[in-house]
Amino acid sequence: MAMNIGDNTLIELYGTDELEKQRKRYRKLTNEFSEYFGDSESLLYISVPGRTELGGNHTDHNHGKVLCAAVSQDTISAVKPRPDNLVKLKSAAFSDFFEIDLSELDSRDDEKETTASLIRGVAAGLKSGGFITGGFNAVVYSDVSIGSGLSSSASFEVLTGGILNTLYNENRIDPIVLAQIGQYAENIYFGKPCGLMDQLACAVGGVLAVDFRDNRNPVVEKIAVDFTRTDYVLMVVDVGASHADLTPAYASVPIEMKRVASLFGKNILRDVDEETLRKNIGMVRAEAGDRAVLRVLHFYSENRRVELMAGALKAGNFDEYLRLSAESGASSSSILQNTIPPGNMSYDQPAALAIGASNVFFQTRGCGAARIHGGGFAGTIQAYVHKDHFGEYSKLLKELFGDDCIVPLKIRDVGVCAFSS
Repeated sequence: MAMNIGDNTLIELYGTDELEKQRKRYRKLTNEFSEYFGDSESLLYISVPGRTELGGNHTDHNHGKVLCAAVSQDTISAVKPRPDNLVKLKSAAFSDFFEIDLSELDSRDDEKETTASLIRGVAAGLKSGGFITGGFNAVVYSDVSIGSGLSSSASFEVLTGGILNTLYNENRIDPIVLAQIGQYAENIYFGKPCGLMDQLACAVGGVLAVDFRDNRNPVVEKIAVDFTRTDYVLMVVDVGASHADLTPAYASVPIEMKRVASLFGKNILRDVDEETLRKNIGMVRAEAGDRAVLRVLHFYSENRRVELMAGALKAGNFDEYLRLSAESGASSSSILQNTIPPGNMSYDQPAALAIGASNVFFQTRGCGAARIHGGGFAGTIQAYVHKDHFGEYSKLLKELFGDDCIVPLKIRDVGVCAFSS
């Protein structure tokens, strides 16, 4: 999506109440580009939202169903093309420049789990798809912070694809293709197994019900819903737990589901009939273990729940939607088991504490819902808090996790977009 920068653009992306803040943010971005690269005339700007998962926890990697949404927190970049294949990128999150030569697009072991691997991986994905790549200078800002649970990596991957799409491909690459290329970069170059939900929400925008049965051609339905018209504040709560060293924990979920699928001669769990699995559950337990059985049961029930949650939103039944959201959270915590990292013998369990304290708070007031957010194990939980209780809830959670732990979310209807100065 291409547009000219101006107040109308900023209002569409961030809302009227954010206008002055975003004016200053883009001016600062422009000034920093000038400082590092000199010429700031005729800059291209790219914005890509973060995402929040609403339902379908850990289903996409086995071609399940999800409900997700783009949020107003975003990754932005000021960009100009270069005449060579070099990418020179300055990020506010890091003190050094990244410099990557796109003439070399093979995956590198020494770049695993780095920003450079994502840039190289996106370029490689575009190249293999028959698209054009080239060098650029860029300064990147992001308020989709690492560990926020709003998918900073997917936002950056789609940003990189959006830059190359606009500079070299006349903005003709479909957002779903950009999402798929971002997933490829994260899986193969970065080295983290993930499904397609994060990148798809960032690329397309809005509230999305997605069926990944055919991962190459996912069925994407955009749901017209305005959360601000409800009596609830949607938020994530940063519990302060690090994602460091948790890649094996995340990877264990798709691995165990696919291990069960292989027992039935299939590659993914979506291709295994649920009734057939239930009739053979003793064999599955013996071959794959109890935790794998539980995670499989979560997968099937979560797929059904996504359909019900989407239906509740379309019908305007927000109370039923909240009930299902809480049910999803309970399934993730007790059946999928992605609240406490495997093998954790510590008393330090902040995500579990945040969910438990939230649920007690909501139960005593008769409304509200909380669930683990995204991959789980660390990072953030998601909560729906009644506006009348927002102050009390914030006070409780801030006492536990610090003054900056509450991150209210605003749904953004626009995915990846480019505009000029």
